[in-house]
Amino acid sequence: MRLDKWLWAARWFKTRGLAQAAIAAGRVKLHDGRTRPAHALKVGDLLEIRVSDSVWHVQVVALTDKRGPAAQARMLYAESEASRAERERRADLRRWGADPAAGRKGRPTKRDRRKLEDFTGSG
Repeated sequence: MRLDKWLWAARWFKTRGLAQAAIAAGRVKLHDGRTRPAHALKVGDLLEIRVSDSVWHVQVVALTDKRGPAAQARMLYAESEASRAERERRADLRRWGADPAAGRKGRPTKRDRRKLEDFTGSG
């Protein structure tokens, strides 16, 4: 079974084209090495999948070329415990970390510009 087709069927990507682009960009690795979209995937293969800020380390449990419901797609792979713990740790850091632009809304106002000019002395 093709790697890009399995990634699509397992609901990692919405289209096979997006799966192919991710593989070509190196965001999907097979056994810690780069691969190509047409690579033959087997049960037991280890994948590293980067989706946005998350990194998933999964083992292929089953193969299918049909895209089914999400519950069925989750049965196609098993995530490692270390991967799950690292993703949860990163999510907590994002959740509890301070957003530096939280107080800003939209463009700076005239008052903000004046404060900046007073601070930098260029006014």
